[in-house]
Amino acid sequence: MAPIKDLNLSYEALNERGTFSAGDTLAGTLSFTLTKETKIKSLFVKAKGEARVHWTEGSGDDETSYSAHRRYFKLKELLIEENAKGTVLSQGIHRFKFRFKIPEGHLPPSFRGLHGWIAYTLEAKVSRSWRWPSRVKQEIDFVSKSIPQHDNVMCPQSGSVSKETGVFSKGQIQLSATVDRRFCSPGDTLSAVAKICNSSSKTMRPKFNLQQVTVYRAGSATNSSTKSLCKAVGETIASNSEESVSCQLQLPVDAVHTLYSCEIISIDYYLKVYLDISFAIDPEVVFPLIVIPSYLLRPPYPGGAAGGPSCSDFPAEPYPAHGGPGAYGYQAPGIYPQMDSGGRSSQWPQQANPNSFPPAAFTPPSLLGPSSAAPPPFQQGGEPPSYTSLFPHS
Repeated sequence: MAPIKDLNLSYEALNERGTFSAGDTLAGTLSFTLTKETKIKSLFVKAKGEARVHWTEGSGDDETSYSAHRRYFKLKELLIEENAKGTVLSQGIHRFKFRFKIPEGHLPPSFRGLHGWIAYTLEAKVSRSWRWPSRVKQEIDFVSKSIPQHDNVMCPQSGSVSKETGVFSKGQIQLSATVDRRFCSPGDTLSAVAKICNSSSKTMRPKFNLQQVTVYRAGSATNSSTKSLCKAVGETIASNSEESVSCQLQLPVDAVHTLYSCEIISIDYYLKVYLDISFAIDPEVVFPLIVIPSYLLRPPYPGGAAGGPSCSDFPAEPYPAHGGPGAYGYQAPGIYPQMDSGGRSSQWPQQANPNSFPPAAFTPPSLLGPSSAAPPPFQQGGEPPSYTSLFPHS
């Protein structure tokens, strides 16, 4: 029976969340109990951060495996130097202090997914001659400080698109949309507004879809998945009509933070506003979102304050600009998957009327035209707003 009992690793928390980041000091204690006097060959503690991805495609003889690995750091502290003769420790409780300085740099946060993970761990090993070593391992929660700089949380995004309906109908469709922010945290509620001018013979329905896109990379191979987090579907818009609709979508409280500082794993979020049109390509406006911890968000500056800082743009590398024919505003990166127009279910808050959108909490003035008053959300049976009020520059 091994004389080493109650082998345990513990570390000192730096904050109430118990998280660590690049540049922090990780200090703790390794403790164990010896039931008798024991000769120890070596004793050490390691701290490391690494990422791995792995998946397979095909089956049988056609099965192919893909994998990749990245190591961010590996630190080791010898608590008892390795000695061929061994170091004798007395019976009883033993405690050893250790301390590591986590390297500076753009280190990604902890993450575990279907085909990969990013982990930061502490591991201790007690070695004895001609015996199996005793080990203990513990994972630490790591949060990245490498987030895009931003001056204002409530910095809206807007975009628009117009298209001809095609050979089976006549007329033009114009869609302009806005969302009240680009930086958000898990649990936040996004307010979106869509303005539609349907000058065609087609009917259509406005839809909002909040999506998470996860991509695993191994060399030139990729494995991507798209998860719909929240959806909303509006009333049918008749031909030759103009309408304004608004809705609110909540980001799940357990949403993983945006991940773009890892070469082999990335997580991105998008709000897709589009018109579902039968037998036609759906016009859409896609807004990229950045999800970060709430304590890293800067509070909004007073609107219109003289000398107040402006909204910063997205960094060039994580979010490159991708334009499409006839599209303006922010477009999704190339990994953004195409979606069909069917099979989308509505998700409405409890006690909400399924035939109307909840009122928007925010309507950016850039889409309101000359007037400073925001147009009310569209209500079925009411008088629709005029074309010039929706598109003053057309």
